[in-house]
Amino acid sequence: MIGCFVTGTDTGVGKTLVSAGLLHALARHHHRVVGMKPVAAGVVPWGGDWASEDAIALRAASTVAVPAALDNPVLLPDPLSPHIAAARAGVQIDIAAIEHCYNALAAQADAVVVEGAGGFHVPLSDTATGADLAQALALPVVLVVGLRLGCLNHALLTAEAIRARGLTLAGWVANQVDPAMQAVDENKAYLGARLGAPLLADVPYQTLPEARGLVFELPAHWL
Repeated sequence: MIGCFVTGTDTGVGKTLVSAGLLHALARHHHRVVGMKPVAAGVVPWGGDWASEDAIALRAASTVAVPAALDNPVLLPDPLSPHIAAARAGVQIDIAAIEHCYNALAAQADAVVVEGAGGFHVPLSDTATGADLAQALALPVVLVVGLRLGCLNHALLTAEAIRARGLTLAGWVANQVDPAMQAVDENKAYLGARLGAPLLADVPYQTLPEARGLVFELPAHWL
């Protein structure tokens, strides 16, 4: 079974777009692929209930339908940092419970793409962060770099934090989120020389982002 954990240099850098794109890419090689959004903050109406827009996008890109309690075990109403949204909702985010849900998904899939919340060290509680969740799942990490001013520092710090947890940086994705950014090629070249991981996808700026059309160079052992 193939699994990966998608994190980003910040919030709003395209993690959901990339996660859904990865699911589509993996589905060309594997029958059963499923996305997971362990912790989501912010909801929209969906099927007579409430759901996370991120989880909805991942479900649309998955080939396996699973209960919402498995692919999005923590759904918080307020679009805030998870630790604040959880406190407001009276919810304690339990990493062990999330790990149990991941294992249940992995048992019925050939590939699972797990999308983290916010950046790598986003707080989940007063004592736990997204880095603790990634470490508990022990999955190779895909880093989404939002190409905008400041991304070099954010990307290198995040890569350093990933490796400090004993995790493998499986690759990175360059996502041009700022259409006015200057020196895009130079920034990508700098990161390519220093991140120590392959560039899996180079995503140009899209007014209407479309995950299905993303082109990935997947690691050979994921095929």
